[in-house]
Amino acid sequence: MAANGLPTLGRVKLCDLLPTEGLPSDSYKLAVSTLSQSLAQYSAAIIQFPSADAALLRSGLDSARLYFHQRDSYPSTNDSREWCKTSGYYSDPHSWQESYEYRPGLTFTEAAAASMEFPPSGLPDIFGLLGKASRLVLDAIGFYLNLRSSPFTEILDNVPLRSNEVSSSVLSVCCYARPSFHHHHNLAEDEQLLLYSDHDHQLDKSLISFVKSDKAGLHVRDMHGQWILVDVDLGPQEAVVYPGLALYQATAGYVSPAVYRTDLNSMQGSIEGRFSLAFKLMPKSMTNLSCSEMRAAGHGVDAQFLIPVSVDDFMQRPHSNDELFNRQTLQSFSVPQSQDGSMKQMKKRKKSDSRLKPLPPSKRLRLEAQRVLKERVQEIADKKGIKLRFCNPKDCESNHNTMNSPCAHIKMEIGWPQGVPFVHPHDLPNKAKIGFLETYEPGWSETHDMELSLSEAAQGNQHVT
Repeated sequence: MAANGLPTLGRVKLCDLLPTEGLPSDSYKLAVSTLSQSLAQYSAAIIQFPSADAALLRSGLDSARLYFHQRDSYPSTNDSREWCKTSGYYSDPHSWQESYEYRPGLTFTEAAAASMEFPPSGLPDIFGLLGKASRLVLDAIGFYLNLRSSPFTEILDNVPLRSNEVSSSVLSVCCYARPSFHHHHNLAEDEQLLLYSDHDHQLDKSLISFVKSDKAGLHVRDMHGQWILVDVDLGPQEAVVYPGLALYQATAGYVSPAVYRTDLNSMQGSIEGRFSLAFKLMPKSMTNLSCSEMRAAGHGVDAQFLIPVSVDDFMQRPHSNDELFNRQTLQSFSVPQSQDGSMKQMKKRKKSDSRLKPLPPSKRLRLEAQRVLKERVQEIADKKGIKLRFCNPKDCESNHNTMNSPCAHIKMEIGWPQGVPFVHPHDLPNKAKIGFLETYEPGWSETHDMELSLSEAAQGNQHVT
């Protein structure tokens, strides 16, 4: 650990993360610095809520205990539902876990109609408390990365939700290792002792996750690969916060997601089990995870993050933990020597990184054109309710102008307007690519043309010499 690092998990008061007009206060800068260093070293931090909120969190855990104790367990019947439409009771006998998911706009409507049982109490208030805290943490991370104010607003739910909207974020009331649960399911003896290896870990696909538990047991892997028990000795008004995979994608890998596991070995012989409240701040389903804010702030963006990713595709795509965390190219928060110089050090380090050299103009134009083309096609398909699977440019490169090409089929299916270019961007010369981008994103050339012309001039000089 660096000499200027935190000796333990960082503790930050939520009230210190409240932004104000004008210059940031010293307390805000200190809170952001502590939060950022803790996320860099431990992939987690502890948020201290106002003392008045301690009663709400405690009542939520008490309600969870009562809810699971008074009900019979049964296997989940709605596991096939979309990731953004889950609600109600779920169970996983093999991991000793039960949960009740509260999702505003859906829970207490469809779910309540299918069951006469009463859900845990206080969920709307707890959802609001943890949701607001998650947005403050997200904005603090944006401040640390020198992004504009509220940089992730476009991919977050409306506050409050509009009519007929369903929340993408979710509050889960969880119960682990309830004795009556595994006795009811007749688990084998070897299934009743869960020993975790280095490969038995989880990641959330959220932007930000909050967890408040009644017993310790949440382990998070730190920057050195060591497992740290992060929810031990928590006060009644304290909760653990950690970043998820969606934030990793949206920040081009600068914020690493937390790898965590729940240790149930300590629950052996417990007459109650372990209860927790877990809130996940999720991006909206019909949006894209883009690194445009990172590029606008001057951060180097690796090639794998240049093309925006559909949130729906991202949530349904399997993510290999080994692929994410065994790569030498993984980027993360840096631990600054001082708050004032943190951004200068980060930018200096990124500029000196040979992996982040500017792409050639033709490559950048191609990627930008691919992005715009895909977004426009998806926009039309969404309005018509058509599911699209975009073809691989390599598969389509040799026959894109023929009637049996994947592009021709898509054009016919979605009713692409006559006379509007619909070709793979690699078919267009650079000048035509710029015209294509300017057509669909007016003003694009004004923000990119100078940089491209300078790069082209530099390449031309090298060619002449």
